[in-house]
Amino acid sequence: MKITEVKIFPTSEDRLKAYVTITLEGCFVVRDLKIIQGPGGLFVAMPSKKRKDGQFRDIAHPLNKETREMIEDQVFLAYENELKSMGETLTNFKRQKAPQNSYPDDEM
Repeated sequence: MKITEVKIFPTSEDRLKAYVTITLEGCFVVRDLKIIQGPGGLFVAMPSKKRKDGQFRDIAHPLNKETREMIEDQVFLAYENELKSMGETLTNFKRQKAPQNSYPDDEM
């Protein structure tokens, strides 16, 4: 699987740094990924939906570590390039692992 396009939409919020849209193989779009400033650095959050019990549940997510890392690498590269084009730079850039969720419904 190849990411063929990454679009970054910076925000002026404190913790939420940007919304992200990725295109896979030029034929499948995933919107509403987020770049978030966590306590240990920046991380990429997958699109999620708030459940009736108040918890958030990812609605699309990688099923393995390699795919997550590939998505994060390309998103962070695009984010850095977007900041450079705006005349800004990442200061003290530190990546944090995204919070882990368990996905019992998603197992095959």
